[in-house]
Amino acid sequence: MSKRPPPRFHGIRIYRDPDGVYQLHYPTDWAVFRLSEEREGIMLSPEAEAQATWFSVWKVKLREAVVAEDLPELRAGLDEGLAQLGEGCSLQTSTEAVMGNLIKFERVHTFREMGMLRKRRQWLLYVDRWQIVLIYQGASPEEYDYWLAMANYSFYTFDIPNELWFATDRDLSGLHRHMG
Repeated sequence: MSKRPPPRFHGIRIYRDPDGVYQLHYPTDWAVFRLSEEREGIMLSPEAEAQATWFSVWKVKLREAVVAEDLPELRAGLDEGLAQLGEGCSLQTSTEAVMGNLIKFERVHTFREMGMLRKRRQWLLYVDRWQIVLIYQGASPEEYDYWLAMANYSFYTFDIPNELWFATDRDLSGLHRHMG
């Protein structure tokens, strides 16, 4: 049995959110799909026909700006969402970061879907009045590992515009709650 050759980049494209909220780079030979009308974003897959391995990104406009003090409530909501994946969900890593009023959660976990063990990495970012979600899923833990370098490239080229960075700066934005 011959060993599967590692994935190769043949080129890079940049996806720019139509509203200018974010951008990221992705491999040119990955298939691009639009998400549903409820989720404004895209899904990318190295296999256009079998889309169990994919990378997606979408955004949701929030009613009010998120601030650092919202972290515990947001964490509880994220944990509740992961718990809905059932007993087969196994959390492998869990990190969070607060930069001014920008909140970032990262979770890596396995779970069962349609009888198959899947592996996911997700970022949930709260940036001013936006929730931005990035998820990379492998059809299996082995597929996750196989495509991970390409998915990491998309994670690490993810960017938001300076205006949103400024909006999360506690000294500039005025968006912080006074603890009394």
